[in-house]
Amino acid sequence: MTLDRPNEAVLRYRHNTYLYKQNGQGVLYAVVDIETTGSYAAANGITEIAIVIHDGKKVLDFYETLVNPHVPIPYFIQRLTGITNEMVAGAPSFREIAGQVNELLQDKIFVAHNVNFDYSFVKHHLQDAGYDLTTRKLCTIRLARKVIPGMRAYGLGKLTHQLGITHANHHRAGGDALATADLLTMITERDTQGVIQAMLKGRNSEQYVPPHLPVSDLEELPQCPGVYYFYNAAGKAIYIGKALNIRKRVRSHFSNNKTNRQKQDFLKETHRISYRECGTELMAHILESTEIRKLWPVHNRSQRGYLARYGLFVYEDMQGFMRLGVEKIRRSVKPVYTFNTVTEGMYMLRHLTEEFNLCTRLCNLSTAPDCGCDEPDHHPEEYNTRAEDALRHLRENLPTFALIDKGIDDNEYSCILMKNGNLFGMGYITDKEQQLRNIDTAESSVEPVQDNDYIRNLVLRHASEYPEKCILFS
Repeated sequence: MTLDRPNEAVLRYRHNTYLYKQNGQGVLYAVVDIETTGSYAAANGITEIAIVIHDGKKVLDFYETLVNPHVPIPYFIQRLTGITNEMVAGAPSFREIAGQVNELLQDKIFVAHNVNFDYSFVKHHLQDAGYDLTTRKLCTIRLARKVIPGMRAYGLGKLTHQLGITHANHHRAGGDALATADLLTMITERDTQGVIQAMLKGRNSEQYVPPHLPVSDLEELPQCPGVYYFYNAAGKAIYIGKALNIRKRVRSHFSNNKTNRQKQDFLKETHRISYRECGTELMAHILESTEIRKLWPVHNRSQRGYLARYGLFVYEDMQGFMRLGVEKIRRSVKPVYTFNTVTEGMYMLRHLTEEFNLCTRLCNLSTAPDCGCDEPDHHPEEYNTRAEDALRHLRENLPTFALIDKGIDDNEYSCILMKNGNLFGMGYITDKEQQLRNIDTAESSVEPVQDNDYIRNLVLRHASEYPEKCILFS
């Protein structure tokens, strides 16, 4: 039943609720479905909302209305839902119905098929209108997986078809909400193991988990350092993260219901989780960085472009002088050394000019014709010898060492090997005396890792803070 006057629905609902509670009943459900202009609440509006008041056995009341989002509805959504810009032009805005919606949802269990999506939209727009939605929630996808296992698919349309539930007006709020309410009735009838009560008990984590993610994936996560992987339905990694406590960190991804596009797409796409344990948080940091560069997950944005930006380059000018300079890295030329920032590069270059009496103008540190250097204008060979000595000093004095720390098991150690200032590899060893007796045995004891400035500097910083963990090689 579609009600033209939402206020009438609220008044009738209040009366029904009063009679319901007078009869000694306690739990009411608000089965909600919405149609929207996009996939995330922060930048999209609601075009239609339906709320079915349900006592677990039957429908007590029904509220439905179109909503004017005051933004154009994308064409493909018009085709999907049948809701056009013309249809919502005379409809109330969400602010106008926010009080009625808030009233209908109070003291109910918020129920929806993929509840986090609907809840995020309704909560966001209620909050925008001055209301704070704090109701408990239930997801009928997750409930159906537990109470009615073995279905071929758990999308609302396919699930109701398999169960013989009448489902009129697909992709319209009223039709989907009524079908979800009938599904809730079937679930409560078949719930002989107390699944609903278990999900409602306290802050059950299942209510915050993406609908397609098996809860067993969360239950199997260890409480140790490591790297975790989120996968989509096709098995492709979409996010990789590190953690000191894998279980705690993974659960934190689902502890809020942010309304931005990135979070909502992430929840919708997540179908599976795996992990790799590490001995230390530093090992996890290195593994995370290398895995991101190997797999390029779509939801990892912080390190996707985090490659060395500047390098120390060497070239010979027309007069035969060897020139050094810190510049942005170019694909066609390999730098002598790389830096995260131009400041790091300039600091190292100034140190070399001072120690080896190099010309600041030839090192691109000064543009003045008279830079004050003792520049050998007519003898580039002598100057180039000093420049080569500086580069040799740079290469030979970069540290080669193994950083030793605790392993995954008590009978092993973690080992990070730095060779000539660059990350060579990492792994786990059981015999420090034998496996680290020289650089050759150390190299064969670890797995090579692709070096980059980000993790190289992490290791060097850690080594400077904990020198007692380092074993130097000559």
